[in-house]
Amino acid sequence: MSPQPLPATDRVMRPPGPLVIEIAGVTKLYQMGAETIHALRGVDLKIHRNEYLAIMGPSGSGKSTLMNMLGCLDTPTAGHYEFNRKDVAAMVDDELAEIRNREIGFVFQTFNLLPRATALANVELPLIYAGCSPHERRERAVGALTSVGLGERMHHKPNELSGGQRQRVAIARALVNRPSIILADEPTGNLDSKTGVEIMALFEDLYAAGNTLIVVTHEEDIARHARRVVRLRDGLIESDGAVE
Repeated sequence: MSPQPLPATDRVMRPPGPLVIEIAGVTKLYQMGAETIHALRGVDLKIHRNEYLAIMGPSGSGKSTLMNMLGCLDTPTAGHYEFNRKDVAAMVDDELAEIRNREIGFVFQTFNLLPRATALANVELPLIYAGCSPHERRERAVGALTSVGLGERMHHKPNELSGGQRQRVAIARALVNRPSIILADEPTGNLDSKTGVEIMALFEDLYAAGNTLIVVTHEEDIARHARRVVRLRDGLIESDGAVE
């Protein structure tokens, strides 16, 4: 059973807010021996707060490279990228690290949890880097875990949780710093179909609650949960439009 999106008549449609991401003419080249790989070939994209966006494309389309750009994990070879109206290219490493910690909540296919730490400690981690006090860290982490339905499992370690529960911990960790956007890379890729349904329902709740979501996926069923789909092919945006 694939995760089925809500019928159009039942879907929350939130009006877009201020511009949070703007990229213009972005290219990315990689040198592989004597060969130059054109991962992105001049991409223009605007993303506003309150959007629920899916980025799709086959292997080699450039979607992973674009995701790394959006997440400030990589820099373009050429072009312009503004995050919250600030020029990313002009930022030093510490400023980029602060954006990744405070402004972008990452959700990875492989969860990326600390195996020996409890769910609570995993969710607290971004708040440690943000300099929050122990009391505030615990309070916010408990709140984030409760919001994803894990209030009673916060003292369990990852190996004591199911795959879906581990992904919920990862989502709580992404939410805990109240970021501008949540960037999810194949969020159901390592989950069975039933658990995938539950995670996409949680994403629907996060969107309805006011979060900005960017989901990178190769699965049509997952992309249809979004309100807008950007399709890449050969390093270019092939199409960009609302989900029917």
